Amino acid sequence: MVISKPIACSRMYNLSPRIRGLWDALFALVGLRSGVELEIIAHPAPAPLSALWARPDMGAVFMCGYPFSRMPEGLRPAALAAPVSSEAWSLDQPLYASHILVASTGPVTAVADLATARWGWTVRDSQSGYHAARSYLAGRFAGTMNQSTTVGPLLNPSGIVAALKDGRIDAGAIDAYAFQLLSLHEREAIDGLRILATTDPLPAPLLVAAQTLPADIATALQRSLVTLHETPEGAAALERLGLRRFSAVAPSAYDVLPQRADDADRRLGISW
Repeated sequence: MVISKPIACSRMYNLSPRIRGLWDALFALVGLRSGVELEIIAHPAPAPLSALWARPDMGAVFMCGYPFSRMPEGLRPAALAAPVSSEAWSLDQPLYASHILVASTGPVTAVADLATARWGWTVRDSQSGYHAARSYLAGRFAGTMNQSTTVGPLLNPSGIVAALKDGRIDAGAIDAYAFQLLSLHEREAIDGLRILATTDPLPAPLLVAAQTLPADIATALQRSLVTLHETPEGAAALERLGLRRFSAVAPSAYDVLPQRADDADRRLGISW
């Protein structure tokens, strides 16, 4: 199958029109440097991410590591690269974490309060907005938590933020890189919220290409991504997005995610 114009999409990190514009500019630069003409799309919420990830014309599309790891190896899209954040939690590697957020004046004032908090979650196949929080709780309250009130699906970090501000939930986990982008470009969006805790660093969401994309095109896109930081214009585009670089990643690195999720389910003993 010949794909004449592969798509690029930053939907996972399209947190505002301003931030999407920065991603579009970065993808345009990747396309220019690779010689691959990309069609940059938004695929805006509430359109399901699963529909985006099933497209046969993916050229450089952000995908959460958890659903990627749950796919049979032979059906996974091709892994191109993952972002390396400039924040300390990345350990200067293609890793990310989740921040557990609470309202600054809300009922949750300490980690101990999380055992009885009203939790919000994004979608059940999200590492950052669902499984990271459950792993964190399992490590601290295994076998001792009662079934608590939860609110979801809230779809994305913006849904968690809105629910916290409205008082519908007491706590929620969001992608730490998404929080970084909001801090950089939409500070007012997170006013009144604070980070109570940060989860363990794990493999970051990755840019993927469809298996049907010709190998030479995928290789050109990957090369453009992982060398972007070596040029002044590329380094500037990355810096505006709070990134140091993109790094190639091994698909097997993501196998830890379902293992941790299944372990958390067993240890926590409650469903959401």
